[in-house]
Amino acid sequence: MSDALRFPPTDLDMSKPTIARAYDALLGGKDNFAPDRELAAAVEELNPGMTDLAIENRGFLSRGVQYVANELGIDQFLDLGSGLPTVENTHQVAQRNSPGNRVVYVDIDPMVLAHARALMVENETTTVITADLRDVEKVLGDPGTRRLLTTEQPVCLMLVSLLHCIPDEDDPFDLVRSYLEPFPSGSALVYSHLCADDVEHGRLFTERVHASGAPWGRVRDPRECAAAVADLELVSPSVDGAEPARLVDCDTWRKPGTDPVDIPGEDKRIWEHAGVAVKP
Repeated sequence: MSDALRFPPTDLDMSKPTIARAYDALLGGKDNFAPDRELAAAVEELNPGMTDLAIENRGFLSRGVQYVANELGIDQFLDLGSGLPTVENTHQVAQRNSPGNRVVYVDIDPMVLAHARALMVENETTTVITADLRDVEKVLGDPGTRRLLTTEQPVCLMLVSLLHCIPDEDDPFDLVRSYLEPFPSGSALVYSHLCADDVEHGRLFTERVHASGAPWGRVRDPRECAAAVADLELVSPSVDGAEPARLVDCDTWRKPGTDPVDIPGEDKRIWEHAGVAVKP
């Protein structure tokens, strides 16, 4: 049996949780271990609704990819921190109407690589690479990336529920600029970030994740989250395009029958601040 199909991978540390596997646990997946489930249960206890939030974020990803592929006509996607395959993955949405659309998945968790290669089945238009996304040159220079993506045409950068995993000292928002810099005008960013306007609650949530031993950054406030789209042109969050362009709660971004909500009420103390933006 090849390493790509061995479960769990031989280099997998099952003693500590990872964000990808804890997220899988929140979504009810089976590709996680006890420490991952413990972390998922802990954040759900601290902030009830995290399971719903994970599902809402997947819905946003699907609508965001549909918009970029169908409305902007972009046919190549770089999905950073893609996590374990679940329903409505980027390649499934992007290739639904255009099978030739190309997708590169990047994640540092070796289980993501093993599972994705076994179940998603790499083909001429989709690949998965294992890399630390903070190493921009390595990601963009990987043979898989170079085979599928070209900077001669617009690229969609996927940063969905990712930058809160990166600590301040690694300058997560500078990473956005570094990835977009070689991409041409018309490239897009699909983006969401765990957000709280209650500073203390956000701090407690951050401390709980850090206490688990999982590598992580922190929950940030709406102003901080907006740094990712600086110098980009945001897309209106309403289905009809009439609402002013801005970041909103992911569950309300271009969702039919739902008005965009900037900051949810007290019953939702942490949300994913989300939107789609285009490089001018």
